[in-house]
Amino acid sequence: MSIRISVSENKIRVLHWTKTEQEMVMTKHNIPEGEHESQVDIQGVEIGLMLPDQFHYEWIGQQDVMDQLLAAWFVLDEHDMPLNPRLVGKPGVGKTTLACAAAKRLDKDVYIYQCTMDTRPEDLLITPVIDKTGGIRYVASSLVTAMIRGGVCILDEANRMSEKSWASLAPLLDTRRYIESIVAGLKVNAHPEFRICVTMNDDASTYEIPEYIHSRIQPQIFLDFPEAEEERRILRENLPFIEEHIMDYVVNFLQKAHAANANFTVRDGINIARYAAKRIQYLKAGNQYEGLMRQAVVMTLGEEALDYLP
Repeated sequence: MSIRISVSENKIRVLHWTKTEQEMVMTKHNIPEGEHESQVDIQGVEIGLMLPDQFHYEWIGQQDVMDQLLAAWFVLDEHDMPLNPRLVGKPGVGKTTLACAAAKRLDKDVYIYQCTMDTRPEDLLITPVIDKTGGIRYVASSLVTAMIRGGVCILDEANRMSEKSWASLAPLLDTRRYIESIVAGLKVNAHPEFRICVTMNDDASTYEIPEYIHSRIQPQIFLDFPEAEEERRILRENLPFIEEHIMDYVVNFLQKAHAANANFTVRDGINIARYAAKRIQYLKAGNQYEGLMRQAVVMTLGEEALDYLP
């Protein structure tokens, strides 16, 4: 069963789609100012929907990984279906930024779900909450909202979830393309334009992914550290107000760290440059530039980072 969505009085009702309608792209919904969510009616049950996340990310450099992600989401014809890629790399290399920028290129709304070790199946799907009258109402997660609206869902740091939570997503990630909410007693089919990807940090604080899920989140797209010029452009994009000598210092620091395979990323560089610039400006201490840059590195990353100072 597929779904079609119509809007009336700020409510969205889920109807059946005919085969000829399944290629229709859902239009964006105008939600009145101050509204936190809209409503859908699924099999007689009203479900509150989340608002999309608002970002203005631009993807700089590494065009090959952008092309890999967009190709995974591409559909060849009406009998094909999108893949569910996983983006893998060290924390801070830009996995979430890449996914948001790819969604922007497709003109799709983005819904990010932050996964943790405490994430439960109902958190991923539909959750019962108490409304103002004391009654129970149901609220869809970012994931289910994206499914219904035909947006992009990013499961961020997904390998922090337990197997029990992954199991609830198994039918969504294969040819069935639906979820079942035990709490609400509903089966919800994904809109044909729905896309999903998962980001996974390459570190030790994560769970092993079950094999039956691993085979469903393919292909794997690996993000590495950017080259020096790309790193400079990323820093400049995020910190257009930073002086050039601070930028040079941070780029040189990061490149030395990358060469030694240290786990310092452009996110760390942004924090170092921002804090150093604040201290230099606040103290009016441009003549103490070297000392304040060194302090910014230590206070951001610890003394182990001193090995990579320019």
